[in-house]
Amino acid sequence: MDLDPDYNPSFKAKINTKWVATVASIWIQCTSGSLYTFAIYSSILKSTQGYDQSSLNVVSVFKDVGANVGILSGLLYSSVTGRRRRCGGPWVVLLAGAIQCFAGYYLMWLTVMGLLPKPPLWVMCLYILLAAHAMTFFNTANVVTAVHNFPNYRGTIVGIMKGFLGLSGAILIQVYQTIFRNRPTAYLLLLALLPPITTLLLMSFVTISQTNEDDENKLLNGFSLIALVLASYLMAEIIVGNIFSLQLSVRIITFTILIFLLLSPISVAISAHKEKSYRIIKYLLEQNSLEDEQHRSQAYFVDMGQSHGNYEELPAGAVQGRDMNERRTPEWGENMNLFQAMCTTGFWFLFVTTACGMGTGLATVNNISQIGGSLGYTILETNTLVSLWSIWNFLGRFGAGYISDYFLRSLGWSRPLFIVVTLASMTVGHAVIASGLPGALYAGSVIVGICYGSQWSLMPTIASEIFGAGHLGTIFNTITVAGPVGSYILSVWVVGYLYDKEASDEGNMCTGTHCFMLSFFIMAASTFFGALVALALFFRTRNFYNNFVHRRGANTITG
Repeated sequence: MDLDPDYNPSFKAKINTKWVATVASIWIQCTSGSLYTFAIYSSILKSTQGYDQSSLNVVSVFKDVGANVGILSGLLYSSVTGRRRRCGGPWVVLLAGAIQCFAGYYLMWLTVMGLLPKPPLWVMCLYILLAAHAMTFFNTANVVTAVHNFPNYRGTIVGIMKGFLGLSGAILIQVYQTIFRNRPTAYLLLLALLPPITTLLLMSFVTISQTNEDDENKLLNGFSLIALVLASYLMAEIIVGNIFSLQLSVRIITFTILIFLLLSPISVAISAHKEKSYRIIKYLLEQNSLEDEQHRSQAYFVDMGQSHGNYEELPAGAVQGRDMNERRTPEWGENMNLFQAMCTTGFWFLFVTTACGMGTGLATVNNISQIGGSLGYTILETNTLVSLWSIWNFLGRFGAGYISDYFLRSLGWSRPLFIVVTLASMTVGHAVIASGLPGALYAGSVIVGICYGSQWSLMPTIASEIFGAGHLGTIFNTITVAGPVGSYILSVWVVGYLYDKEASDEGNMCTGTHCFMLSFFIMAASTFFGALVALALFFRTRNFYNNFVHRRGANTITG
C-alpha cells in the first residue's frame, strides 16, 4: 500500500501544508492594512499638493472605494484556482496585489518628493485607488484559501485572517513610530516596499490543501491565542505611548517584542508537523497488526485529502440529487457563481445588512475626531480613540468568527443570528454616542467598533456556507461594495449635511451634543433596520443550517 504523497518526508512536503500556508497568509495580512494608516501621510499629501480639506476628502473616498471593491480579485481567484486549471493558484492573485501596491504607493512617493510633476487631483485619486485596491487581492487570496483549507472551521479561520488584517494598521503604526517617526514621506516609501516584498517572499507558500485532521480545532486555537496576545500587547503599547513620551531605546525594545510575537505563529505550524509525524508512525505500527482496519486508518490519518468524507458526504435532506440535473438552479450549500447568487434573497439580505453595519461603522470612524472635538475631548483623548479603534475592530473580527463557530457546532445556532445580535448591539452603540453623556463616546466607540469588525467575519463565512466556496471571492467582494455605498450615503448626505447645518458661520465649527445627535440616531435606526433584515435571513436559512452545516460540524467532531 502506498502512502499519500502529502506525507512525503521531503523538505518540500514538510512546508507544503495548509498550516504553513496559514502562517504565510497571516504574515501577509499583518502588512496589508496600509489604508488604516491614511492619517499618517494625509498631511504630507495636503501640504505638498496644495489640497484643501475637500480635496483631501475626495482622495480618502477613492481610498475607501479601492479597498472595498474587490470584484476583480474574486474573478481572478476563481479563474486561477478552478478545478480545470492546471497552472496558477492563489499566488497569482497575491502577485497582482503586490504589483498594484508597489505602483500606487511608489507613484505617490515620487509625487510627494517632487520627482514627478504635481498631478491633477484625479491622477492622485487613481494612485491611491490602485494602492488600496491591492488590499482586496491580498485579502481575497488569503481568506478564500483559508476557507478551502479549513471548511469545517470557516468562522474561526475567517475570524483569524480578518483579525490579523484588523491589527495590521496598529502594527504599521508601531513601525512608523519606531523607525520613521515624524517622517511621513519615508513611510510612504515603506508602504511601497514592505507589503509587496513580504508578499513576493511568501506567496508560493499560500496553497490550497484540502486535507482534514482530527486536531485542527486545537491548532487553530493556537493561532487564536497568538492573535489575542498580540492584540493585548498592541493595546497596552498604544495606551502607554499616548500617555507617556517614550524614549527611542524603549520604543526599540517594544518593537523587538512585537517582532517576536509576529514570528510566533510558526510555532503552530511546527506543532502541526509533529502531530502529523506522530500519526504516521502510529499508523505504520498498527498497519501490520490491524490489517482489517487498514483502509479506515489510511482514510483517517493519511488520505483525508482524497476522501473528503466530512465535507462532501451531505446529510439527508440538505443538498441532494446533485447529479440528477446538472442544469438546474443550485440549492443553498452548493457552489454558485455570482449571477446565481444574485438571484437569491440571501444575497440581497446580506447586501443590506452589510450596507447598514459596515456603512455606519465606516461613517463613525471617519468622523470620530470631529465628534470628539465637538464634545470637548482633548486631542490626546481623540487620538487614543482612533488608535484603539483597530483593537475593537480586531476583537469583533476575531470574536464573531470564533464564537459563531462554537455555538453553531455545539448548540446548532444559525450563524445569521449573530448578525442580528451584532447589529442590534450596534444600534445601542450609536444611541449611546448620540446621547453625548460624559464618557459616552468611549463606550459607544467600543460597542460600534466591535460590532463593525464582526461584520467582516460573519458576512464572508455565511456567504461561503450558503453559496459555496467555489466562487466565494467574487461573491463576498461584491457584497462588500455595500460598505462604501452605505458609508458615502451616511457620511455625506447625513453626517456631513447635518453637521454643516448645525455649524456656526465662523470657521464652520460646531460645539455641543446637537452637532451629531440626529446623525447618530439616524444611524441607529439604520442598524436596527439591518437587524430586522438579518432576522429575515435567519428565518430564511434556519432549516438549511439545521440540516446541513450543523450536522456537518457534528460529524467532524465525532470523527
